[in-house]
Amino acid sequence: MGLIVLAADKGAPGVTTAATALAAVWPRPVLLAECDPAGGDLAYRLPAADGGVLNPAKGLLTLGATARRGLEAAQIQQHTQKIVGGLDVLVGLGHGEQAAGLTWLWGPLGRALAAIPGADVIADCGRLGAHPQLGDLIAEAEQVVLLTRATLDHVAHLRERLQITKAHGVVVIADPHNYRGSIEDVRRIVGNTVQYVHGLAHDPKGAELLRGQWGGRLDRSLLIRTARDLAQRLVSHR
Repeated sequence: MGLIVLAADKGAPGVTTAATALAAVWPRPVLLAECDPAGGDLAYRLPAADGGVLNPAKGLLTLGATARRGLEAAQIQQHTQKIVGGLDVLVGLGHGEQAAGLTWLWGPLGRALAAIPGADVIADCGRLGAHPQLGDLIAEAEQVVLLTRATLDHVAHLRERLQITKAHGVVVIADPHNYRGSIEDVRRIVGNTVQYVHGLAHDPKGAELLRGQWGGRLDRSLLIRTARDLAQRLVSHR
């Protein structure tokens, strides 16, 4: 099993939505880990398994408090929570200021996530650049996937990021009205700098359903349908 990092550059879209959608349909056991040093909001987006809310104080923050003497994969499960549908989630930091005391954490966290037995890990690493220490976690990933939209400014940022970040692939958050064309446009621009370019539908209604209404309507959404295809493609690249 392995660690798959999802991230983006300045102005790029929806890493958290993409990571959550992928984890929801991943064809193997998986942990969704919120690893954005700037802070995250999974605790406020996703419904707990009992229908209540996730505990925002249990997750990366509590893990960091107990791991100063060493961090092993077995410790992580003690700090995860389950959401509706049974997906395991490691809730991230509440805000960026908390990352200041955890600069040592990212390398050990990456090694521990990569070593979790019997499960893949999809890590939402947010936007790159502001926290260089996150590179220690990214270095442990089996796959690094950068997200972009097919607009000139987003692709320009992507090209610059690809020059300094070892990425294996790119995922285009594509307009459903020009889905294949958007993916092909980005593929031509990035050329052979990455191993693959795939797509995920830009689907605001599906993203809203992903925030709480887990069921048949969500399963039929364009977001989940394209996420299922993307998950299979990412697994095949391993």
